[in-house]
Amino acid sequence: MFELDSVIMSRMLTAMTLGFHIIFATIGVGVPVMISIAEFIGIKKKDPHYRLLARRWTRGFVITVAIGVVTGTAIGLQLSLLWPNFMQVAGNVISLPLFLETFAFFFEAIFLGAYLYTWDRFKNPFYHWFLSIPIVIGSSFSAVFITMVNAFMNTPDGFTMKDGVITSIDPIDAMLNPATPTKVFHVLSSSYLTSAAILAAITAFIILKRNSHSYHRKALKLTVTATFIFAVLTAIAGDLSAKFLAEHQPEKLAVAEWHFETEEGADLILFGQLTEGNQIVNEIRIPNALSFLAHGDLNSEVIGLDQFPEDETAPLWVHYMFDLMVVLGIFALTVSLLYLIFTKVKKWNEHNKWLLILLVANGPMAMLALEFGWIYAEVGRQPWILRGYMKVENAATASQHVDTMFFLFLGLYILLGTLCIIVLRKMFKNNPVELELEEGKPTSGGDY
Repeated sequence: MFELDSVIMSRMLTAMTLGFHIIFATIGVGVPVMISIAEFIGIKKKDPHYRLLARRWTRGFVITVAIGVVTGTAIGLQLSLLWPNFMQVAGNVISLPLFLETFAFFFEAIFLGAYLYTWDRFKNPFYHWFLSIPIVIGSSFSAVFITMVNAFMNTPDGFTMKDGVITSIDPIDAMLNPATPTKVFHVLSSSYLTSAAILAAITAFIILKRNSHSYHRKALKLTVTATFIFAVLTAIAGDLSAKFLAEHQPEKLAVAEWHFETEEGADLILFGQLTEGNQIVNEIRIPNALSFLAHGDLNSEVIGLDQFPEDETAPLWVHYMFDLMVVLGIFALTVSLLYLIFTKVKKWNEHNKWLLILLVANGPMAMLALEFGWIYAEVGRQPWILRGYMKVENAATASQHVDTMFFLFLGLYILLGTLCIIVLRKMFKNNPVELELEEGKPTSGGDY
């Protein structure tokens, strides 16, 4: 009979926490960029619509930051409680970016407070916009530092281990391990993409629901343009990540592509099913594409799963996570490009119903793509928590009360998610943009 032991429960609780936290962490990284861009355009063009856009986005952002703090704290707590053996080893090497991540958050929070309460307080509005820059830097570097920790788990560096004892610790080498550049690039670009796509989806939904105001049309054009730019950057980051995996983690790339045998001119496999003997059926096969993705050469050799012990490779179902991430990323790129093409052709209407529906769908789909990507990133490393040094089963707590913690945190996340939706809905439904535009100032929320 299948038994939920402490290892499985620890994995389930961590997965639930990360899956919930990543929603708010992504928004926390990407939305400040959009706020800063909108305010800058508003000042430069002397257009109150863009400045109001930045103002309203900031209000919603504050709510998500508050929830992100709670879920981020939960992750820190769970690292110590659920994975004590991992923290005992890795904490000696990779604690510096964990500290710097906290510093980056406080740096962001200080300037966010100043930014919130100094609207219209400066004669030169650019002074207020300058306050948004540290917020962008702080939020982005929070992601950079925590991603360094995750990168370290994939390609450990900066220490020597002999007979279970860690020596020759170099925290800078640990932070700047081989996985860091591609992972940081991918995390930042995908966070910016997802945030822009969500803001575009909200705007498209409003335009669909009622006649659009020029404010909403400007908001849609800005957010979809940003979606397209960040989608291109994310695609580049994905390509670099695949080439990194081919060199440093070939087993992770092989399991994502169901590449079982080492060969030259390897095909790229999308979706499909596995039969007995790992035979693939009903797949979409792109000849030689995996070789090109891995090495930039259609005929290059790609290492397969036959080169690795079966107990040191990830479960094969992560193939679907990788495929869904890629397909939804391509969807974001295609839909945003389609909108931009429509804006350039006079006889076409970029606000037609079907295009707006696609843009609405792209918001949650972009977030799903990010979730699927993180599932692949974490499960694709299995069975290692610290690749080559420590397996997950050896890192988890032996406590038999993780199941109680699981349900307590589940209740907390349901409560936080519900409160977030209620507060945001009341904040904006009771304070329509048309009313603010008529009055020329915020109708609620004090100075911000």
